[in-house]
Amino acid sequence: MTTVSQSTKRKLSLLQLAEELGNVSKACQIMGYHRDTFYEVQKAFKVGGVAALVEQRRGPRNPHPNRVPEDVERQILELSLQKPTYGSQRIANELRLQGVDVGPSGVRGVWLRHELETRYKRLMRLEAEAREQTVVLSEDQIRLLERHSPEFRMRHVETRAPGELLNQDTFYWGTLKGVGKIYVQVVVDAFCSLAFAKVYTSKMPITAADLLYDRVLPFYEALGVPVKAVLTDNGREFSGRPEQHPYELLLALHDIEHRTTKVRSPRTNGFVERMNRTLLDEHFRIKGREKWYDSAEEIQRDLDSFLEFYNLKRSHQGYRLKGRTPAQALREALDRKKLPPIIPKEEETDAREAA
Repeated sequence: MTTVSQSTKRKLSLLQLAEELGNVSKACQIMGYHRDTFYEVQKAFKVGGVAALVEQRRGPRNPHPNRVPEDVERQILELSLQKPTYGSQRIANELRLQGVDVGPSGVRGVWLRHELETRYKRLMRLEAEAREQTVVLSEDQIRLLERHSPEFRMRHVETRAPGELLNQDTFYWGTLKGVGKIYVQVVVDAFCSLAFAKVYTSKMPITAADLLYDRVLPFYEALGVPVKAVLTDNGREFSGRPEQHPYELLLALHDIEHRTTKVRSPRTNGFVERMNRTLLDEHFRIKGREKWYDSAEEIQRDLDSFLEFYNLKRSHQGYRLKGRTPAQALREALDRKKLPPIIPKEEETDAREAA
């Protein structure tokens, strides 16, 4: 007996049992039907007989009855590309303003199917679309990519050789009891991510110039590589009257071009900003909980140890180095087996200071 005939027989049995018992509720309870269903069956039987109780065959069922229509899905994906940081509720609200009826759960379902459920994935989709289609990104899209993807931010700088462009910045660690405010001058070679850093208790033009004079320029001089340009922000320690500012004078003395970033934009200076974050996450936040510092010299000694690890032993996953260390990338670029000391010996430092 087919499923359809069984269903029809049960409905006839329901009508017959209700008539025999004289109690609709009791018959429905025994047969497992709702009272409303009984009256619907009774009405259909009176109008069309047994034929009216036969269920019509249905077409193929939709395997995804709750899925949004394809045109709505396309609109969700398009708006998510334009506004990758919007949440599902806001995307739904924006589409409703355009006359598209969709809820936040529908938006999230589309994201899950296309693996766009996180903000980072949607931002990476925007970057991929821009790279493949060479579309012109809006200023809002560029700012979002710069904020969430340091790698995208750094791609605005292209260098072909060591020393061609150095990035410098002032990193403020904090105020330590008994020591005072701690500033770190940081320089990174944009070609190979080679880093230099020194600790100071003030943020002045002379401290910005000191790192270059004490460590950076001697290293490149010993390497036989000229430093062509330095990129900084517009801080007072880096910019001023060329004829009076110590930092500007030092660069002019060594015939180094001074470039500055666009105001209120981190673009093109992402290398040194990424280095600042690395110093904070991998060094200062750890050492600050392990030790009690009494002087800037103690901080510098631990910082030198980390810089030696960073430059010589720590692999970098960026698109430039691809797992190599900065020192390895520098040696390969110059075809050299050895490099001059990146951290100068104390005797050399004392000699320079005396001079």
